Amino acid sequence: MKKILLLAFVLLFVKNNYAQVLTPEDAAKHIGDSIKICGKIFGGHFFETSNGAPTLLNMGAAYPASPITIVLYNDVRIKMGYLPEIELKDKNICVSGKVVLHKEKPQIVIYNTSQLEVITK
Repeated sequence: MKKILLLAFVLLFVKNNYAQVLTPEDAAKHIGDSIKICGKIFGGHFFETSNGAPTLLNMGAAYPASPITIVLYNDVRIKMGYLPEIELKDKNICVSGKVVLHKEKPQIVIYNTSQLEVITK
């Protein structure tokens, strides 16, 4: 009986921590949810003089048609050690975080470099 309970616990833990990976097009259906989303970066822009000096990355399509924007503020950008709008262009990445709306468009804000993973396959 203890083995069955342990197995059930392990399966529940694995299911909750390895959730389905979503596509950029799925983002709009998950506003308010914390998800993992993977897709190609089609470009980006560093707004050096804006508040927080954000970098906006267009995932899934080029601006303005991108289904989701990935936002990195300057404190995270510095920790990355490279220019994300240049180095991540045309690469596939996965991002984990909460999907929020900004001007009616889905976005995920990166608060820690561990939220972003470059796919090297």
